[in-house]
Order: sequence, then C-alpha cells, then structure tokens
Amino acid sequence: MKKQVIFFLLILISGRLHAQGTFSGDLMMNLNFFHKDTNIKASDNPLYDNALSGSDGWLTMRYAINGFTFFARADAFNNSNLKNPLADNTDFGLGAWSITKEMEDLTISVGTIYDQIGSGILFRAYEDRGLLIDNALVGISLKYKLTDNISLKGFTGQQKNNNKKNDLVNNVRYAPVIKGFNAEGDFNIGNVHVAPGVGVLNRTLDGETMNFVAATINGQDTNSRFSPRYNMYAFSAYNYLTYKNLSWYVEGLYKTHEAIVISNLYDPMNGKLADRAGNVQYTSINYGKKGIALSLTGKRTQDFVMRTSPNETLLAGMLNWQPIVAVLRPLRLMSRYTPASQDLSEMAGTANMVISPNDVTSFTLTYTAINTLENQRLYREAYLEGIYQGFDKWVFEGGVQYMEYNILLYQSRSSSIATPIQYGLTPFAEVTYKINDKKSLRMEAQYMLAERDYGSWAFALLEYNIAPKWSLSVSDMFNIVPNEGVDNINYKNPGNHYYSFFTAYTKGPHRFTLAYVKQVDGINCTGGVCRYEPAFSGVKAMINTSF
Repeated sequence: MKKQVIFFLLILISGRLHAQGTFSGDLMMNLNFFHKDTNIKASDNPLYDNALSGSDGWLTMRYAINGFTFFARADAFNNSNLKNPLADNTDFGLGAWSITKEMEDLTISVGTIYDQIGSGILFRAYEDRGLLIDNALVGISLKYKLTDNISLKGFTGQQKNNNKKNDLVNNVRYAPVIKGFNAEGDFNIGNVHVAPGVGVLNRTLDGETMNFVAATINGQDTNSRFSPRYNMYAFSAYNYLTYKNLSWYVEGLYKTHEAIVISNLYDPMNGKLADRAGNVQYTSINYGKKGIALSLTGKRTQDFVMRTSPNETLLAGMLNWQPIVAVLRPLRLMSRYTPASQDLSEMAGTANMVISPNDVTSFTLTYTAINTLENQRLYREAYLEGIYQGFDKWVFEGGVQYMEYNILLYQSRSSSIATPIQYGLTPFAEVTYKINDKKSLRMEAQYMLAERDYGSWAFALLEYNIAPKWSLSVSDMFNIVPNEGVDNINYKNPGNHYYSFFTAYTKGPHRFTLAYVKQVDGINCTGGVCRYEPAFSGVKAMINTSF
C-alpha cells in the first residue's frame, strides 16, 4: 500500500515539474455526536456508551495533464457508524486511485474504476457514501471509439471489499475475478434517434470460495444438493429510442445457472443455496407535450442475483444495481416505507401522469403495483398531488398518498406471515411564502394514519431561507397514536417526539450544516439501495467543499 501511494505521488510531482496541468478536488466530512436517549432506543451500543462522537471523511484529488488524469481519494473513518450502525469503526487509507490516459480513439484506465453497463442492472461499479457502498472495480478498463457511432468497452479486475474492519490500508478485494464487455451505438434514422447496446459479464470463483460453497451445499438435505459452477455469465441487450416527444428505454437480461442464496419468504428454498438461472425485463416510456406528461415503468425480475459470490449477503459484494420502479417520495413520513428492489422475485409497474391546465396549476397522479412472481402482494401506492402558484408571493401544495407495504418482507418487522401488510393513508400540505427576492418561509405538515409498525405519525416543519447563504429549519415527527405491540421502543401514549433543528450556511463552493437530530429507527434508501438504520439522538455536522 505504501509503495502505491509513493508511486502515485511521484507521478504527480513529475507531471508538475515538466508541465502545467489542472488540479481539482473536493472534501466531504460528516461529524456525529451521540447523546443517549433510552426512550427511543438510541442507546446500549458502543457509540452511545463509549465513543460519544465519530466522523467520516473523503478527500478527493484530480490532476489532468497531457491526456493523463490522476485520481486519488483518501478515506478516513474515526468511530464511524457507517459500516455498522450499531458499532464504531476506525479506518484510514487510500480508498480509491486511478490513472487514465486519453488518446485519439482509445482510453485506458488502471486502478479503482467506477463504471456501468446499460442501466446498471448487468453491472455497476459505484459509490454511495450515505450507505458506505463502494463497489469499485480494482483492475483495468479500455474504451475504444470504433467509429463515430460505435464505441466499445472492456474491463477486468476484482471488486473492492469494504466489509472487513481496518482493510483500507491493505486494499483488500474480493477474490473472484470479474470480466466484462460492452458495445454501444448512437444513430439517427430520420427523426428517430436510437442508442442500442449489448453487454456481457463473466465472474469466476476462486478455489477457496468454491470450497465454501460446496461445503454449504453438502450440508443441505439430499434433494436440494447440486454441483456448483466456477463461472457465471450474464448478458444484456438494451436500446434507448427518442422520437419527437416520446422516449423509450428497454432492456432484457439473462444470467446462466449458478449457486445463489434464496432469501424469499415465499420460496420453498428460502434460506438455502439453489442452482438457478436468472432474467430481468425492464422498460420505461415517457411522453410529454404542453399541459401533460406521462411515464410508464415496468420491471420483471427472477433470480437475478449478481454478487461476487453466493457467500455475500445484504450490501456485500453487489455487482449491479436494481432500479426501484416505485416513485421515491422525499416527504419524511412516506420515505419510511420505500420499497427496495427485489432481485429474486418481483413484478413491478408504475404509471405517473402530470397535468398542467395552465401556467400556475399542476396535478400529479401516480399508481404503483409490486408483487412477487408468486403473486404475493408487496407494495401498492395511489398518489395525488396538486400545486398552485397563482399568487405573487404564495405557493400552495397538497395531496394524499394511499400505501400498502409488505413490512414482513421489506423490514422483517412482523412476526405474522398471515397479515404482513402495513396500510397507510397520508395527507400532506406545504405552503411557501416569498418574503422578497432572497427570503422565503416554507411550512410543511403531514399525517400518516397507520395501525401496524409504530402506528400513526404527525410531522411538521418550518423552514426559513435567505438565499443564497442561509437555511434554517425546525421540525417534529410525533408518534401521535403509537402501536402498543412494538417492543423496540418504550411504549407510551401519546408516543415519542423526534425533534430536529437544522441550519446550513453556503458560501461559494463551501457548505456547512449543523443539526440536532432525534431520528426513529427504520429503513434508509438511497438510489434503490436500502438498509436498516437504528434510532439516532445527537448532533450531526457536515462540511462540503470543492477546489
């Protein structure tokens, strides 16, 4: 690791000595101060008992000169709760680095590579700091422009492993080898624009991983045993078409037989390894003209598990990214029940329509339905929202959401498979008052009527903005009619308050935030990837800057 850092610095120094390039970078820092609150179960772990504070930091640097781009990112975790929300983690090292050379038609990259094929369902090497996902490919990538309309891409390497404590300094990677190829086109046929593509991915298991897989299979009952394979192949074909006001994306994928872990409550092989092939069909159609916009999205997924090996679960070793078909709702109460994409069994569809009868009024209507392939109900949403901006200083927004959410599958909160659905009815309203060109006041209110999980909630927020520098807000999320059956909080009626006081200051490329937060435990979703987070009580600060 030290040799890598020294070699990288020597390259940067030698470039600076011989020519003048472009240097840029950015810094992101999170600071947490943990204050114990036994009422909401923000307690009884090392963060609240011992650490009391923690931080996460990423410093990125880029230097471009003579067709070369040198990239390095230092990662620092000190009593961080990102890797495990219930434990503290301390780590430091070179989290990512790469050297890229761009020539006339050929681009070569070596090191830590972030890229994807198509929509990312086949392969996506990406980073999500909020969930501490860093699925980078550590290896080499070549991109070649065959013609003005056709480009080719190939890569090989291993996936970075973030899941072992103190592994950054050793640059630990998952042992299986990943290889991929992608060809894309870009054509105009009259008034129609098409951008087709194909992708191929191969993952080869190492001997140690294969031995573990074989031992697991041999430990299963005789009827469920099979011979595992070293190699998995996956294929994708996709096309993006635009014609006037219409756009259409379609993608089909197939994965060959391999050993996968079945974590589907409605599958008889649940909890075991099974030898299965996988497939996905995904499409999205959008149409818009003055006064109306319509979008339709659909996805069918069957046993399309893409990981470095079947030994990895949850967020570990993910090779791809499955898009969420449902519309992600930023409103606080609705976001608690965001449906995560399912890679084993899912049939999902969403229809979304925006109607604007005039320049100051718009309505949004959404319907989403998600089932398993076994026709078990997972999620339903009916959503209506209206916005009126007909007054000089006022903007009014309001609506309602009806939701059905399989809390057993998505959050494992229910002990009864017979009644796994959480029903929720959430009316909401928002009013913005523009005091002048720089100052505004925004008020937000939500109420969720629900019986299961924690019960019913009320949420209110008041936000004051002074553009472009200041933003201040205060909010409360109140468990107004709690569910007495929930045992992971101290029950009282009425329930707990979850206050938040927030301030942000922005100056040029610098942004500073400071907040006092009480947060209920639940699912946090970012970009289609979800994980459980425990309750939080304390102070959060963040620094973002670029140079």
